[in-house]
Amino acid sequence: MDHIIEFLQTNGGELLYKTYEHITISLIAVILGVAAAVPLGIVLTRMKKGAGTIIGIVNIIQTLPSLAILAFFIPLLGVGKVPAIVALFFYSVLPILRNTYTGIRGVNKNLLESGKGIGMTAAEQIRLVELPLAAPVIMAGIRTSTIYLIGWATLASFIGGGGLGDYIFIGLNLYQPEYILGGAVPVTILAIVIDYVLALTERKITPAGLQGMKEVS
Repeated sequence: MDHIIEFLQTNGGELLYKTYEHITISLIAVILGVAAAVPLGIVLTRMKKGAGTIIGIVNIIQTLPSLAILAFFIPLLGVGKVPAIVALFFYSVLPILRNTYTGIRGVNKNLLESGKGIGMTAAEQIRLVELPLAAPVIMAGIRTSTIYLIGWATLASFIGGGGLGDYIFIGLNLYQPEYILGGAVPVTILAIVIDYVLALTERKITPAGLQGMKEVS
């Protein structure tokens, strides 16, 4: 315990900065993943052929070792935060893409026909009917992706990306438990807090009728 208190006293300011770096790397990757995967998932629901193939390709990328993905981008982008964010972006896509596709496909077709009947355009149906109804499923994918990325972002330190992984690997190399805990505990807390925030966001954007159904179930 004394070692941990001494660690916090000595590295408190740097710990806050490393936490900021970790959040930045993770959330930028997730935001990019949402920006790419949600529109792609919607497009795939309009494809009669090829959707399964594209999702399968993305699934293959997901199965590649995270260190291999990080190393792959070093010759292309060098070291630092940029290759770390790009690598994490590729890891973020699959849960969001798969859940967007599943959620949109699961929307009741009768509701879409009703939308057409009152003169809604295709874009309006997506914005006003499909996305709100699929929101719980899509948000589940975003939450899963975000939690994964907060953990995987610890590997960014291997390529100079910073974050809390720096403390974990210093602790492992020097066998100093206070450094390991100094990185691992904040990562765990971040994952819990951000998942809670996303759960509140999901509740806010989910239509009231669907919330009632979830509570009953």
